Amino acid sequence: MSVNIHRLANGMRIVTESMPGLKSASIGLWVSAGGRHERPEQNGIAHFLEHMAFKGTKRRNALQIAEAIEDVGGYINAYTSREVTAYYARVLQDDVILALDVISDIVLNPVFDQREIEVERGVILQEIGQALDTPDDIVFDWLQEVAYPDQPMGRTILGPAERVGGFGRDDLAGFVGERYGPEQMILSAAGAVDHDQIVREAEKIFGHMTPVKFLDPIAARFSGGEFRREKQLEQAHFTLGLESPNYRDTEIYTAQIYANALGGGMSSRLFQELRERRGLCYTIFAQAGAYADTGMLTIYAGTGGDQLQGLAEVTIDELRKAADGMTTEELERARAQMKAGMLMGLESPSARAERLARMLSIWDRVPELDEAVERIDAVTLADLREFGGKLNARSPAAMALYGPVSTAPSLDSLRERLAA
Repeated sequence: MSVNIHRLANGMRIVTESMPGLKSASIGLWVSAGGRHERPEQNGIAHFLEHMAFKGTKRRNALQIAEAIEDVGGYINAYTSREVTAYYARVLQDDVILALDVISDIVLNPVFDQREIEVERGVILQEIGQALDTPDDIVFDWLQEVAYPDQPMGRTILGPAERVGGFGRDDLAGFVGERYGPEQMILSAAGAVDHDQIVREAEKIFGHMTPVKFLDPIAARFSGGEFRREKQLEQAHFTLGLESPNYRDTEIYTAQIYANALGGGMSSRLFQELRERRGLCYTIFAQAGAYADTGMLTIYAGTGGDQLQGLAEVTIDELRKAADGMTTEELERARAQMKAGMLMGLESPSARAERLARMLSIWDRVPELDEAVERIDAVTLADLREFGGKLNARSPAAMALYGPVSTAPSLDSLRERLAA
């Protein structure tokens, strides 16, 4: 594997990784223009813009965009997160430059036709409605909102329906002008790729772009709090969030191993105690998510309304026990799972291209995989126990509940139980 990085004169970065033996490649644009980069009145526009990119350019209509990639057996898609919007395609080796042409076209040349805006507005409003009808989806939005209230990090990516209902062509074009500068873009490709060829094409396509003064997003502040919504559902949905390291923090690997041991698989503490021994739930897990300046260790479970109190209290008890009770066996198992998950996941060019863009955006370089493995191996049992103690001692916490949740204990009572 060979990673190559090039920076255009206007600041745009290009990163590629050749994967010998592959006949396909993944290529895409990662733009630092996600939900947290929106002003309050723009909430949801980054996602709206992602949708509109596929609705027509100066050279292609919506059908021609899809046909250009699918006619050669490829796949094209996009996503919006809180920190990035990505446009990417997977194609065969001979079609990499075609994929670059299509992706650059939809990002640089959208026409924002008013009729298409109205059509896609309806699609997004349906997407918002679907999210509201998916309890184990929407409850995470509410957890994020209560963890980071009244700030961009806490707002939903889809945006509220009333905002989406008012966006027009000028709003979309304005956001592009503010956030889609070359210094905010990373062109990433992996698989059967030729670095020099991609750089030459990128220079032709993006070299004319003028840098845009980029305003740093508002710093995230984990404030915490409680949100609950009572509704007649089959299950009560329980989420708990505790502030954890950002992705540049030296403790990030400790946090991820700790979350894995706590609730990352069937052998984890939470799964074994709450599902296997007590039968309190069907689904339960823990994960450590990270952003540029904050992070959150999240626990989720779904259970019956009459079992919710017991589930919440036992979850807290397991958090308390884990802080000083993690074992060498748990550390080794979680470490092995984390390394295997990372390495297995990077066997596809799509995952590789994603990693290249993410690492370059964080570190302005792409660390060798061996470096990540070494950092995972360097985490000790003392590190885990120290992290668990600090995690439990941090205040405040966040909790979001949805469904038949009237019997749920308060967040304050759970915090007292955790500190006991």
